[in-house]
Amino acid sequence: MTRLLVIGPPGAGKGTQAVRLAEAFGIPAISTGDIFRANVKNETELGLQVKAFIEAGKYVPDTLTNAIVADRLAEPDALNGFLLDGYPRTTDQVLELDRLLNAEGTSLDAVVQIVADTDEVVARLLKRAAEQGRADDTADVIRHRLDVYEEQTAPLIDLYDKRGVVVTVDGLGAVDQVTDRIVAALAERGLHAVGPTDAVAASA
Repeated sequence: MTRLLVIGPPGAGKGTQAVRLAEAFGIPAISTGDIFRANVKNETELGLQVKAFIEAGKYVPDTLTNAIVADRLAEPDALNGFLLDGYPRTTDQVLELDRLLNAEGTSLDAVVQIVADTDEVVARLLKRAAEQGRADDTADVIRHRLDVYEEQTAPLIDLYDKRGVVVTVDGLGAVDQVTDRIVAALAERGLHAVGPTDAVAASA
């Protein structure tokens, strides 16, 4: 019955930790990117709407994003808990998520904020860009992306911090170490993994 949200800047390993935490707590990892792609691939009614916006080079509006997330949260595997990755991104989306969860008599148990030293993240992303042959990912471009992330997420963190649900964890270090830090921080709040983190590491 654990409901989590994971937030972190590009290059901080958020996606990796989201998958590992979902396994540790026995809940589905729900990434907006993944469910967007699944809906588009399966040509659902919502997916066709998303495809139209993407092909037109436009942002998918909050109303459509909210509808897709609500549809995913209504699936059986998410009824007893979930981990959100990539949603909510705006205060309006936070309020919509509140409405959805309140209707079920629930709320988020914790918001895991993964933080990392900016210079380290830039170095990590520059290395990744070089390996993938993305010459346009310069240090300036990456720093701008990180600035945009901070600007967009600051209001969300502030809102959730006032509710006392934010757990801040250093995202630098070995993957296993970061997972252990997060699991330990959540345990201090009474949120316990269903299995040992070494089992999670072995299956990752």
